[in-house]
Amino acid sequence: MAPAVMASSATSVAPFQGLKSTAGLPVSRRSNARLGSVSNGGRIRCMQVWPIEGIKKFETLSYLPLLSTEDLLKQIDFLIRSKWVPCLEFSKVGFVFREFGSTPGYYDGRYWTMWKLPMFGCTDAAQVAKEVEEVKKEYPDAYVRIIGFDNIRQVQCVSFIAFKPPGCEESGKA
Repeated sequence: MAPAVMASSATSVAPFQGLKSTAGLPVSRRSNARLGSVSNGGRIRCMQVWPIEGIKKFETLSYLPLLSTEDLLKQIDFLIRSKWVPCLEFSKVGFVFREFGSTPGYYDGRYWTMWKLPMFGCTDAAQVAKEVEEVKKEYPDAYVRIIGFDNIRQVQCVSFIAFKPPGCEESGKA
Protein backbone atom coordinates (compact mmCIF):
# COMPACT_ATOMS: atom_id res chain seq x y z
CA MET A 1 0.00 0.00 0.00
CA ALA A 2 2.91 2.33 0.64
CA PRO A 3 4.13 2.26 -2.99
CA ALA A 4 0.69 3.38 -4.23
CA VAL A 5 0.70 6.40 -1.89
CA MET A 6 4.13 7.46 -3.08
CA ALA A 7 3.16 7.10 -6.70
CA SER A 8 0.02 9.23 -6.29
CA SER A 9 1.87 12.06 -4.54
CA ALA A 10 4.55 12.08 -7.24
CA THR A 11 2.00 12.61 -9.98
CA SER A 12 0.41 15.61 -8.21
CA VAL A 13 3.44 17.84 -8.89
CA ALA A 14 3.17 19.86 -12.09
CA PRO A 15 5.87 19.14 -14.66
CA PHE A 16 8.54 21.81 -15.31
CA GLN A 17 7.26 24.28 -17.91
CA GLY A 18 10.44 26.38 -18.28
CA LEU A 19 11.16 29.89 -17.09
CA LYS A 20 8.32 32.37 -17.08
CA SER A 21 8.41 35.48 -19.21
CA THR A 22 9.13 38.83 -17.56
CA ALA A 23 6.69 40.58 -19.91
CA GLY A 24 4.15 40.84 -17.11
CA LEU A 25 6.51 42.72 -14.76
CA PRO A 26 6.41 46.53 -14.57
CA VAL A 27 9.06 48.28 -16.66
CA SER A 28 10.98 51.28 -15.37
CA ARG A 29 11.85 53.83 -18.02
CA ARG A 30 14.56 56.25 -16.95
CA SER A 31 15.76 59.16 -18.92
CA ASN A 32 19.44 59.11 -19.88
CA ALA A 33 19.55 62.91 -19.79
CA ARG A 34 20.56 62.97 -16.11
CA LEU A 35 23.74 60.89 -16.57
CA GLY A 36 25.85 64.01 -17.06
CA SER A 37 25.05 65.28 -13.57
CA VAL A 38 26.16 62.29 -11.50
CA SER A 39 26.99 63.28 -7.92
CA ASN A 40 27.97 61.66 -4.66
CA GLY A 41 25.76 63.98 -2.66
CA GLY A 42 27.35 67.32 -3.43
CA ARG A 43 30.32 66.96 -1.07
CA ILE A 44 32.93 66.21 -3.71
CA ARG A 45 34.90 69.35 -2.85
CA CYS A 46 35.29 68.10 0.76
CA MET A 47 37.17 64.96 -0.27
CA GLN A 48 40.95 64.74 -0.42
CA VAL A 49 43.11 62.44 -2.56
CA TRP A 50 46.13 60.70 -1.04
CA PRO A 51 49.28 62.06 -2.73
CA ILE A 52 51.21 59.47 -4.70
CA GLU A 53 54.65 60.83 -3.78
CA GLY A 54 56.31 61.87 -0.57
CA ILE A 55 53.93 60.36 1.99
CA LYS A 56 53.81 56.62 2.67
CA LYS A 57 50.65 54.87 3.77
CA PHE A 58 51.30 52.67 6.78
CA GLU A 59 48.41 51.06 8.60
CA THR A 60 44.84 51.80 9.59
CA LEU A 61 44.34 55.54 10.28
CA SER A 62 47.63 56.42 8.55
CA TYR A 63 45.88 58.84 6.20
CA LEU A 64 44.94 60.99 9.20
CA PRO A 65 47.25 63.40 10.99
CA LEU A 66 49.23 61.89 13.86
CA LEU A 67 46.98 60.90 16.74
CA SER A 68 47.05 63.09 19.82
CA THR A 69 47.57 61.40 23.19
CA GLU A 70 43.84 61.62 23.87
CA ASP A 71 42.94 60.12 20.48
CA LEU A 72 45.52 57.39 20.95
CA LEU A 73 44.01 56.50 24.35
CA LYS A 74 40.54 56.34 22.75
CA GLN A 75 41.78 53.94 20.06
CA ILE A 76 43.50 51.76 22.65
CA ASP A 77 40.38 51.80 24.82
CA PHE A 78 38.29 50.65 21.83
CA LEU A 79 40.80 47.86 21.24
CA ILE A 80 40.53 46.71 24.87
CA ARG A 81 36.70 46.97 24.94
CA SER A 82 36.62 44.79 21.83
CA LYS A 83 38.38 42.08 23.89
CA TRP A 84 41.52 42.26 21.74
CA VAL A 85 44.98 41.85 23.25
CA PRO A 86 47.21 44.91 22.77
CA CYS A 87 50.68 44.29 21.40
CA LEU A 88 53.39 46.79 20.51
CA GLU A 89 55.84 46.46 17.63
CA PHE A 90 58.60 48.74 16.38
CA SER A 91 60.72 49.10 13.26
CA LYS A 92 63.30 51.56 11.96
CA VAL A 93 62.00 51.29 8.38
CA GLY A 94 58.28 51.40 9.10
CA PHE A 95 56.90 50.36 5.72
CA VAL A 96 57.05 47.45 3.28
CA PHE A 97 59.46 47.45 0.37
CA ARG A 98 61.05 45.05 -2.12
CA GLU A 99 64.76 44.38 -1.86
CA PHE A 100 65.51 40.66 -1.77
CA GLY A 101 62.63 39.09 -3.67
CA SER A 102 60.63 39.65 -6.82
CA THR A 103 57.99 36.96 -6.45
CA PRO A 104 54.37 38.08 -6.16
CA GLY A 105 53.29 38.74 -2.60
CA TYR A 106 56.82 38.92 -1.22
CA TYR A 107 57.75 42.11 0.59
CA ASP A 108 60.53 42.96 3.01
CA GLY A 109 59.62 44.91 6.13
CA ARG A 110 56.29 43.20 6.77
CA TYR A 111 57.34 41.84 10.12
CA TRP A 112 58.28 44.25 12.88
CA THR A 113 60.05 43.49 16.14
CA MET A 114 57.68 42.88 19.05
CA TRP A 115 58.16 44.99 22.16
CA LYS A 116 58.11 42.60 25.11
CA LEU A 117 55.15 40.19 25.09
CA PRO A 118 51.52 40.81 24.13
CA MET A 119 49.68 42.53 26.97
CA PHE A 120 47.32 39.69 27.93
CA GLY A 121 44.88 40.77 30.63
CA CYS A 122 45.45 44.49 30.02
CA THR A 123 42.36 46.48 31.07
CA ASP A 124 43.63 50.06 30.98
CA ALA A 125 44.65 52.12 27.96
CA ALA A 126 47.13 54.03 30.13
CA GLN A 127 49.16 50.82 30.58
CA VAL A 128 49.58 50.53 26.81
CA ALA A 129 50.38 54.25 26.46
CA LYS A 130 53.08 53.85 29.13
CA GLU A 131 54.65 51.02 27.11
CA VAL A 132 54.53 53.20 23.97
CA GLU A 133 56.49 55.85 25.87
CA GLU A 134 59.05 53.24 26.93
CA VAL A 135 59.54 52.12 23.32
CA LYS A 136 59.96 55.74 22.24
CA LYS A 137 62.55 56.29 24.96
CA GLU A 138 64.49 53.13 24.07
CA TYR A 139 64.22 53.52 20.26
CA PRO A 140 63.61 57.21 19.47
CA ASP A 141 64.25 56.76 15.74
CA ALA A 142 61.81 53.85 15.26
CA TYR A 143 58.18 53.67 14.23
CA VAL A 144 55.85 52.20 16.84
CA ARG A 145 52.58 50.49 16.05
CA ILE A 146 49.87 49.02 18.23
CA ILE A 147 48.18 45.78 17.22
CA GLY A 148 44.90 44.38 18.51
CA PHE A 149 45.04 40.59 18.52
CA ASP A 150 41.95 38.42 18.93
CA ASN A 151 43.18 35.42 20.90
CA ILE A 152 39.94 33.47 20.29
CA ARG A 153 39.97 33.66 16.49
CA GLN A 154 43.80 33.84 16.38
CA VAL A 155 43.88 36.86 14.06
CA GLN A 156 45.14 40.41 14.09
CA CYS A 157 42.09 42.67 14.06
CA VAL A 158 43.57 46.16 14.07
CA SER A 159 46.95 47.77 13.63
CA PHE A 160 47.81 51.46 13.65
CA ILE A 161 50.86 53.67 13.94
CA ALA A 162 51.25 55.13 17.43
CA PHE A 163 54.51 57.01 16.82
CA LYS A 164 56.56 58.19 13.85
CA PRO A 165 60.13 59.35 14.48
CA PRO A 166 60.70 63.09 14.17
CA GLY A 167 61.95 64.23 10.77
CA CYS A 168 60.97 61.05 8.94
CA GLU A 169 60.40 61.67 5.25
CA GLU A 170 57.38 59.35 5.22
CA SER A 171 55.43 61.64 7.53
CA GLY A 172 55.61 64.43 4.98
CA LYS A 173 57.46 66.71 7.41
CA ALA A 174 61.01 66.35 6.13
